[in-house]
Amino acid sequence: MTNNAPIRLSIIIPAFNEQETILRVLERINDQTIDDVSFQIIVVDDGSTDKTAEIVDANNDLYSIFIRQKPNQGKGAAVKAGLEAARGEYVLFQDADLEYDPAEYERLLIPVLRFQADIVMGSRLIGAEFTRVHYFWHNLGNRMITLLFNVLNNTTFTDIYSCYLLFRRTLVAPDELKTVGWEQHAEILCAASSRAQSMYEVPITYHGRTYEDGKKIRAHHVIPVIWMIIKKSLFR
Repeated sequence: MTNNAPIRLSIIIPAFNEQETILRVLERINDQTIDDVSFQIIVVDDGSTDKTAEIVDANNDLYSIFIRQKPNQGKGAAVKAGLEAARGEYVLFQDADLEYDPAEYERLLIPVLRFQADIVMGSRLIGAEFTRVHYFWHNLGNRMITLLFNVLNNTTFTDIYSCYLLFRRTLVAPDELKTVGWEQHAEILCAASSRAQSMYEVPITYHGRTYEDGKKIRAHHVIPVIWMIIKKSLFR
């Protein structure tokens, strides 16, 4: 893959009590080499009470910026802090738990390098090589909010609540984000898609965690997500 000018990708990693995986995530990101792409790696520790921050501190060769938030303010607050520090032309979110594999970065960047895409969504539902079987109600909820988003925005996404949302940084200003809960992802996508000219999806693999492994999202989180999609789509 080639491009006339190098692209800088800001990778934002919100982390809360991820001592078991944070080092492997950083190592996996640093293993990725993509022609004409450089990384700005931003780790945001959201008030972890385990050894997450200590591990990040001890491996400062693996990231560009480390932001420590105390007390815990939620993933949305960590995302906003990361966006404020981002300087790349594009932004990508990376969970710290290895449900999503940084080896997918090259695939995600194909539409950017070839077609100057404004948004690229990594979809777990369009022909991935493998996807771990996960919770039925999560799948149903995701399909429901994806359908709602598509109807209200005249789009054809298949998996809007994938963590792997890559977008042109200028599409979303951190200070315009009003939420810090699970609905923030919908707020970001609504804002970005309303301003984007070119949007793509690519298949990605997925290794979802169980609740016993530390998965945090619950069924009741879908209610504010639905309201956010309706509000941002109809009352811009």
